[in-house]
This record gives sequence, C-alpha cells and structure tokens, in this order.
Amino acid sequence: MLQHPTIDRLHELGLTGMANSLRDLATNPESRALDHIEWLGILLEHEMTLRQQKRFEARARTAKLRHLASVEDVDYRAVRGLDRTLFLKLASCDWVREHHHCLLTGPCGVGKSWLACALGYKACRDNLSVLYQRVPRLFAALALARGDGRYAKLMRQLGRVDLLILDDWGPEPLLAEQQRDLLEIVEDRYNAGSVIITSQLPIARWYEMVGNPTLADAILDRIVHGAYRIELSGESLRKQRAAAAAQPNTQTA
Repeated sequence: MLQHPTIDRLHELGLTGMANSLRDLATNPESRALDHIEWLGILLEHEMTLRQQKRFEARARTAKLRHLASVEDVDYRAVRGLDRTLFLKLASCDWVREHHHCLLTGPCGVGKSWLACALGYKACRDNLSVLYQRVPRLFAALALARGDGRYAKLMRQLGRVDLLILDDWGPEPLLAEQQRDLLEIVEDRYNAGSVIITSQLPIARWYEMVGNPTLADAILDRIVHGAYRIELSGESLRKQRAAAAAQPNTQTA
C-alpha cells in the first residue's frame, strides 16, 4: 500500500536511483525472499551507481574531449610503435594522481589525439577532472582573454583540473606572449596536476619551438624530466584505412 507514496518521496528527496530500484523490486516476485537489510542494500547500491554515472557524465562534458575514445578500444596491432605495457600502465591513471606528465609524439595521423582522449576519458571514469585544449586555439583564447579581462579566470580553469590535455603543439615557434602563457600554465601545474602534450615534433626539437632559451629551460624542465613518453612512428592510420576501404571486395557470394 505504501509503494507509490514511498517512491514519490524518494523522488522528492532526489533519490532517483533508489526510487527506480524500489519500483523494480516491488514488481519482482523473487524479491519477496529478501529481508529488509537486503532490500536496503540493493536500493543504496542502485543510488550510488546512478550518482557515479551522473558525475562521470558531467566530467566528460566539462572535459570537451575531441574524440569519444576508450582505452579498451586501442588497436595494438597497428604498426606505430605503441608500447602496450606502458599504455596499460597509463590507463590506470596512477600517474595523474601522482602529478606526472605524459608526452605523445609522432607524425600526423598515427593516433596521438585519439590516444590522449582515451586516457582523458579513462581519467573521467576514475573520478578525475579533465580539460582538453588544442594548443593553437588555446593561445588564441588566452590572447582574447588578456584583452577583455578574462585572462586570470581562464588560467585558473587551466590550473585546477587534475589532467590538462594540450593537443597539437607546434611546429611553429611560440610568440613571446605565448611563451609566457605556456610557462604560467606549466608552473601552475608543477607538482599540482598532470599534463598530456601531443606534438608532431620529437621532444628533442621542443626547445627550438619555445624559442627563448631562458623560458625554454624553465618550461621543459617542468614538463619533460620524469614524464612518460609515447613516441609513435609509421604511416598515417587514416590513409591506411582509406586505402583499405577503397579496395574492391574480391569475395564471392
């Protein structure tokens, strides 16, 4: 008799998971064999699961990841030099909790951005905050923010997330303003947050990408030393897949 009023009260309290679970249990004949503690345990488990899912969805929306990628879908058969053991270690996200960095380099089309987003998506699942930024657009946004008074707010946003993904750095040298921006970003995150940087250029050439020797030393000292490195190689996977799709189907019915 109290089934419907109880469900209504659970909804009023914001306990949607418990309300839905109670409705399911009430219509399941097998649930009659459960005692009160077992019922309560099931209701609480469903409420916790729903809340975790909502928090994950909110983190994923805020992250604004470029690709909907998953570490479970990584293709280790592709010839690009991806170390499976290392990547699975990174997928644990312990390095994010320990405030280390990850540097992903390789030619165009080998999946750098996709892999970075896969790690970012896994971090969201592990209750870590993530923000994805393409470096050229980030510098443009910072330049605009400096002019309209939003610069400090945007820098705080970049500094407070657990994992910041800086995608597609280079190959053009940084302007003086961009050098200072990058230094501020990595300084704010030093021993406080993690960064994934992707670039077509090898790490040995990042010094010349910064341009200013003094700032280059300061920036690279904070992000390169002790960072995990994924150095990819090979032909563009996009070109390979396009070529495979263009091949005529030689199978017979």
